[in-house]
Amino acid sequence: TPAGAKAEPPGPGAIDLGAQSGRWAAFQERHRLSCEEAARLLLDAYEYRGLVKHTGGCHCGAVRFEVWASADLHVFNCNCSICTKKQNRHFIVPASRFKLLKGADNLTTYTFNTHRAQHTFCKTCGVQSFYTPRSNPDGYGIAPHCLDDGTVQTITTEDINGKEWEKAVGEHKTIRDMSKP
Repeated sequence: TPAGAKAEPPGPGAIDLGAQSGRWAAFQERHRLSCEEAARLLLDAYEYRGLVKHTGGCHCGAVRFEVWASADLHVFNCNCSICTKKQNRHFIVPASRFKLLKGADNLTTYTFNTHRAQHTFCKTCGVQSFYTPRSNPDGYGIAPHCLDDGTVQTITTEDINGKEWEKAVGEHKTIRDMSKP
């Protein structure tokens, strides 16, 4: 700016990076990222500290997702009627840590009893890689066996007595909070 002239504030949506603007531009160029991609990378790294981005999907590949969770998974083995029939084992995450990458139009849903749990599965191959659990309708239950290899370090399995769902969930110290960010 000319001597004595005031610098104009950034326009709507623009961010004044001050002394970091050169560093930001070099980072974008070095990694070949758009401004939005670089911002998302930075926000993910900050918001999901200590978490790993897992990817996964159904058998045929029509449904794909990403989920931010620990590399050390706490998986529930439920004995309710549907989990027993499907051999459904899952870990729970908040909805904010789950992103469906493709296949929304290839999902169908089954409900029963209270209709709170939304058992979603691929219309093509029938695999349920995630669902909305009754215990955490504001989150997702993710099938660890539907994750891609390479990001899971350990799996700890906890049996839960889904045959007596109300009692089991009422007595469990943390299950209802697992979908909270």
